[in-house]
Amino acid sequence: MAGIRLPPEDSDVSQAARQVAAIDLISDDDRSIAADSWSIKSDYGSTLDDEQRQADAAEALSSAAYRAASDYSSDKEEPDAEAVSSMLGFQSYWDAAYADELANFREHGHAGEVWFGPDVMENMASWTKSVCLEISQRNLPNHVDSTNCLPAGQPEKDLSGWSILDVGTGNGLLLQELSKLGFSDLTGTDYSEAAVDLARNLAQRDGFPNIKFLVDDILDTKLDRKFQLVTDKGTLDAIGLHPDGPIKRIMYWDSVSGLVASGGLVVITSCNNTKDELIQEVEVYNQRRNGGSREADDGNQDAAGRDAIFEYVDHIRTYPTFMFGGSVGSRVATVAFLRK
Repeated sequence: MAGIRLPPEDSDVSQAARQVAAIDLISDDDRSIAADSWSIKSDYGSTLDDEQRQADAAEALSSAAYRAASDYSSDKEEPDAEAVSSMLGFQSYWDAAYADELANFREHGHAGEVWFGPDVMENMASWTKSVCLEISQRNLPNHVDSTNCLPAGQPEKDLSGWSILDVGTGNGLLLQELSKLGFSDLTGTDYSEAAVDLARNLAQRDGFPNIKFLVDDILDTKLDRKFQLVTDKGTLDAIGLHPDGPIKRIMYWDSVSGLVASGGLVVITSCNNTKDELIQEVEVYNQRRNGGSREADDGNQDAAGRDAIFEYVDHIRTYPTFMFGGSVGSRVATVAFLRK
């Protein structure tokens, strides 16, 4: 895994004792080691000044004084002078970053940065395949209609029938990894045209012409199909770093719920949220969609579980861990949810 620095022992990391309000989604101003995580360097090469990017991101994240969530405002807008937020929450940052990566690819053939590092990406891809196989073997209805449903015990090659959407695909390398593992119906979307251009060029160069890439904003998607598997490697993190992050995260789940087929999977990899925080966020979303309350009695909780939109399935347990403040944690969390 590409190098991530441990926080200094004497640093004030309030996130270790972080608690989420009963009915609120996870706050953007409680970010665990986000600056380090987002600045992971890539073995693939980049013309971007990694040290400057790390310094800028660290400064923005550590000094951020996020305003209260307001009505949704487009992420094409820059923050006003009175609000300080992370550059990573704005499309302008990613447009500039991927324009630089695209120029670097054309000049040097470099693929650009791999967020969270190549090891995490490969681990996520192989683990996702195993979860898909388990779902198939349990004979759960993964597909939009019964004619495409994978029977239990079917050989792994039949995973090629799974339709996969990678939201915020960036350079598209995660989809290349999934293609190597036997998946073939692969689509990547990103709101940055430069990212999509880079991803298309890399896929053609590396021999993956079957992967489709589209310009699309997950918060205002124009896609009109459902997928058996939706993957996200850092996109929800970036959305949460916008000043309107809490509202946009709700919009994210609304959009994803309409893109993944009933019985399908959503696999999210995050450096800003733990496994438990992601599960809690999904539970809060389920309750909001059902009009329920966190103060429900046992009977109502059972009913809420039956009516849930998403259900926790599993998470990766093999990422490196560290001890801090008496707690054991991981710098990256990957969690799978079943669309009910």
